[in-house]
Amino acid sequence: MSPNPQWDVPRALGVAKLFHLVCGVRDACVTPFLTLYLRHLGVAAPWVGILMGTKHLVAACWTPFCAFLAKRYQKRRMFLTGSLLGSAGASLLMVLVPPVDRSLNNHFCNGSNKVVTTVLPLGVTRTVTMTSSQGSVPNHWAGAPSLPGSRHTRALDTSGFPNGSGKNQERILRALQAYFAGSVEGARITTQALHPVTSGLRANSQEGTFEVDNATLGTLPRSAALGSPDNLSKAQGDDQALDHSSKGPQWTFILSLGFVAFWELLTAPLEQVADDSLFEYLDFVDAADRNRNLWMWRLLGMSAGVCGIAALVGHLECFLVTNGPRGVIHFYSYALFSTLALAVSTAFPVPIYQQQGLSYKPIKALSLIRGDSRLILLAFTVFWIGATASTVQNFLFWHMKDHGSSELVMGFSVALGLLGEVLFHPFRTSLLRKLSRVGVLGLGLSCLALQLLYYSFTWSWWSVLPVQILSAISSGALWWAVGTSLEDLATSGVERSLSTMFRGHFYESGCSLGSFVGGFVVMRFSIAVLYQACCVVLLLWLAVFLATQPRLPQEQRINYSKLLALEGSDSSDSEQGSERDWLVKAMREDHVDWKG
Repeated sequence: MSPNPQWDVPRALGVAKLFHLVCGVRDACVTPFLTLYLRHLGVAAPWVGILMGTKHLVAACWTPFCAFLAKRYQKRRMFLTGSLLGSAGASLLMVLVPPVDRSLNNHFCNGSNKVVTTVLPLGVTRTVTMTSSQGSVPNHWAGAPSLPGSRHTRALDTSGFPNGSGKNQERILRALQAYFAGSVEGARITTQALHPVTSGLRANSQEGTFEVDNATLGTLPRSAALGSPDNLSKAQGDDQALDHSSKGPQWTFILSLGFVAFWELLTAPLEQVADDSLFEYLDFVDAADRNRNLWMWRLLGMSAGVCGIAALVGHLECFLVTNGPRGVIHFYSYALFSTLALAVSTAFPVPIYQQQGLSYKPIKALSLIRGDSRLILLAFTVFWIGATASTVQNFLFWHMKDHGSSELVMGFSVALGLLGEVLFHPFRTSLLRKLSRVGVLGLGLSCLALQLLYYSFTWSWWSVLPVQILSAISSGALWWAVGTSLEDLATSGVERSLSTMFRGHFYESGCSLGSFVGGFVVMRFSIAVLYQACCVVLLLWLAVFLATQPRLPQEQRINYSKLLALEGSDSSDSEQGSERDWLVKAMREDHVDWKG
């Protein structure tokens, strides 16, 4: 090793571990809870799906472009600093997004136990939504346009009302909602079922709404149907606010979409630029294999951060934040740890020597995928993994919230999965040796499908926790098998480009599609149906994968860079001997095929 302190490998690895640890805590402050915060704002499930789908799409397209620019113009330090500073500022923009119903700002802090009615604009499903300090009531529909054929909530039919046109209809609807609000004042609300205390109301336990049929309208008191003095005066007072309220959900969605996209533009390049910088730094002194386990530090940081921020929100938010929707402390914490990561990044290893000229490795990787049917099959597999995993990232916390889970329980469920991956990692080699990469891939897909099916039958606030241990296989072992497959199928020099393309393009594209579709499935059906559908999709693809894989040409490439790394590593003589035997065997087979 050179005595030049520029190539102090132990120090570089120590700084990289600390950087990944802090970035893991930073990401855990917001990423798992972002969709839950959007729900607190009143954003409906389909719009949450669009927001998250856009976020993944930006990451898939923008990250490789920024990584190319940073390397081409030798501006990696600038990209690291700019990404951390910019993402810290952009995250605080989310605090400025107004909720759909401003009266719900931090109602959990003042112990409000009253029934809240939300008057929605024309063309929007009319629901009576109830909230309680004991737990929030699911509101997947708030602000969502009603869709034809929807079976969960039905807009009130006002065609039979007297003077049933224009503003009169809206007055009657608001008076009706005010009547229902007064009728159910003080009713006990649970997350298992809503108990209507007014004859003719049908409770929807999945969506937390009351539905009213036409028969009920005929049995209502005349003062409710035509408007009692109190209710009509309230309705008349709301007439002026109708135009503004009709823009509420749309305005919240537009601001959220713009801020999330802008935030992702600034955040996305960080991890890729840092990984490329560290790899080239270590590769210059032939120590590139020593950064293989840095991902553990990020997972450890996320495990600590997701539990810590959940505990902070649950116990201190009412003291720290007295105004605004619930969850804004997530973004303040994110900005704080971004600043801390910025301080660590000043010592992050960025090589002074960088290769000049354009790199064509991404193009080579794309050509390799196009010419190899096994890589094409693996690409589709990663795509479907992303599509189904995104539904867990987006709506599992919604599902847990519907069953009374606190944010601390949600954070603990994420930490269980992440720690399971870390603890299961020592068994990686033996598992791959016993089952082969195809077997481990099939096992991982099966466990992911089983998890999704289990989620659909969640029955209590704690019931998600036991199944989270399967994440060690459904996430950890699954990606080990994908990584091993890419190493076996890649040609020399394109392993990293191939891995980046699978994780950055195919997986993120799958997450984007899953988010777009998942939100509408939740609105049209339910979260349970979404998870059941994803389970079926994964099992069908698993059948296709297992049926197709043996029929593809089984061609073994010689990865000389991998063999050289093994030669210089501290592996045992027996392992080195087996690798040399494999090389001799492969070269003989290659020679026989060439002669044939």
